[in-house]
Amino acid sequence: MIRGRDVATGKGVAVQVKNGRIAKIAKGAGRRWIGPGLVDLQINGFRGLDFNTLPVAADVPGRVTRELWAEGVTSYLATIITNSPESMEESCRAIARGCEEDEAAREGIAGIHLEGPFISAEDGPRGAHAKAFVRAPDWDLFRRWQDAAGGRVRLITLSPEWPGAAAFIEKVAATDVLVSIGHTAASPEQIRAAVDAGARVSTHLGNGAHLLMPRHPNYIWEQLADDRLAACFIADGFHLPDAVMKVFLRVKGRRAMLVSDAVYLAGLPAGTYDTHIGGKVVLTEEGKLHLAANPNLLAGSAAMVLRGVERLAAAGICALDEAWALASTRPAGLLGLAAAKGLKAGAPADLVVFEETGGALEVVETWKSGVKVYTRS
Repeated sequence: MIRGRDVATGKGVAVQVKNGRIAKIAKGAGRRWIGPGLVDLQINGFRGLDFNTLPVAADVPGRVTRELWAEGVTSYLATIITNSPESMEESCRAIARGCEEDEAAREGIAGIHLEGPFISAEDGPRGAHAKAFVRAPDWDLFRRWQDAAGGRVRLITLSPEWPGAAAFIEKVAATDVLVSIGHTAASPEQIRAAVDAGARVSTHLGNGAHLLMPRHPNYIWEQLADDRLAACFIADGFHLPDAVMKVFLRVKGRRAMLVSDAVYLAGLPAGTYDTHIGGKVVLTEEGKLHLAANPNLLAGSAAMVLRGVERLAAAGICALDEAWALASTRPAGLLGLAAAKGLKAGAPADLVVFEETGGALEVVETWKSGVKVYTRS
């Protein structure tokens, strides 16, 4: 039995776990919160471990997975960003190898997210991705990476501004891989064509964009307005101002969700770091990660998705139950995971027990498939 307050209802519950699943939920009591495990669609790395720095050792997927338990993350997409075709293939192969050899990785990694290289080459939308490796959509390359991943690629972020992008999206979507629009300078017409072809998500909408753009129309408004698109947001307080986040969440409603976009520097001390992708970057004491050459250009995030939940609730942008759903059942539903059921009988026992003190959230226990995998010291 796991006792506490259901984060979705605020009511005291006693959760009975059996054979890796929630067997029964009865009335209970407790001051701690219980919520479904967090699901992050963008994990590039964590605590010095990187899915993009070659060679990726066979134990890295498992080690990252175990480190994420302390953050309440029970499922995630290992994210590979723009690089040479050979490097991206090797990263795919290494993640697949790690999943085959390590049970924690196999259960925790819900798939691979290819963030690039079929993105915009323009400064701003490209973000910290290396321009030298940006290229037009290529079906043969995609298949090569999917083969190396053993079929584990579940999501790909691209820009539909390239010629032939709509046809490529249609082919990818037909394989049940989610296509997400991101790092784009596409016209509204190109955005609409991409959605018609099967794109269903927006990657960290509002970021990976020009610093200045037409008031309207533009590619952000177009994605916000299309009800067929779900949208991911980074709620670390640096990527989007609170006012923008509030409006974005209101517009997207139940199609909104949170991601961390955490890079391998997340969890490391503040300082200046040399990265093989993005060059020299600075991690501030406040947790902002930006290019050393331009503080206005972010280089991913160093804050985990739990901090996004915490920030939204503490700022009053949404209630705790909504904020938790944005980072758990919503992304789980997008991926088609059974964990989308939340705290319901029959759902996987991927659970987080946490405390709220003065607006701060702290993980006390994390359960994966009915096994307690993390306990706060």
